[in-house]
Amino acid sequence: MSAVVIQSRRVLEEACRRAGLSAVGAEPIRIAGNAIWRLTGRIVARIGRPDGRAVAERELAVARWLTANGISTVRPAVTDEPVLAAGRPVTFWAELPPHQPGTAGDIARLLKQMHALSPPGSLGLRPLDPLTKPKRRIAEAGILTPDDRSWLQDHADRLSADFARLPSGLPFCALHGDAWDGNVAVDADGIAYLLDLENTCYGPPEWDLVSTAVKRITTATVTVPEYEDFCATYGMDVTSWPGYPVLAGIRELRMVTFALQIADEHPHARAEAQHRVDCLRGRKGARPWTWTAVP
Repeated sequence: MSAVVIQSRRVLEEACRRAGLSAVGAEPIRIAGNAIWRLTGRIVARIGRPDGRAVAERELAVARWLTANGISTVRPAVTDEPVLAAGRPVTFWAELPPHQPGTAGDIARLLKQMHALSPPGSLGLRPLDPLTKPKRRIAEAGILTPDDRSWLQDHADRLSADFARLPSGLPFCALHGDAWDGNVAVDADGIAYLLDLENTCYGPPEWDLVSTAVKRITTATVTVPEYEDFCATYGMDVTSWPGYPVLAGIRELRMVTFALQIADEHPHARAEAQHRVDCLRGRKGARPWTWTAVP
């Protein structure tokens, strides 16, 4: 068991004690930016980052709001507030029934429903800010050479300037913020659930559409028929919008810097993180690029 997993389990055990739950038999589902654990009794615990209390509170509120508006999503369990353990916010959720990742059509269907809602001011949704996190990750990444770090910082600055001049498009709305197939689950009855609500914000709906387009164009992990279904279901092909290159560039940078963050915590991800940097810098030829999931 790695040191990261051991530390995560300690946080989990403290949170469970505070919430009146047992951590005996807990199994890690994913240990990455957020650690996710399966507890007995069909409960899932999600451990946020030390500065993530407000994010966790908003995630719980968004889940309640979506559920109240008929959108299937993860549901809070045990408590409606984050439990602080070792300085980290821990939230508890009802485990979904057996499921598989959603299709591009499933993603489009859920996004269309979510984008049609009017979010109440009480949710406190912040404006879309897609570059603050990548810039921090670039500054903190331990594996970067000085040259790569400088280039990525300049690239992020260029994207920031372009984002500030983004052309108009669809009306602003509540965004999922990280809409890809790993954040949609479909159960045996065909019910699709929207997962991972921590990036929910307010801004151009094109941002939620870009993730699937990037998987089609940048990494070729979405097929042409799948992408056509996505566009037909939502009612728009975001690649035809003039602002697509900017948002796609930001999404690619976020995928690169996420790998950099994981590489600092999981050494086996270092080669993949460097590969992604090399792709972005033009060292690996033209798109599409082959990127392996991390961690």
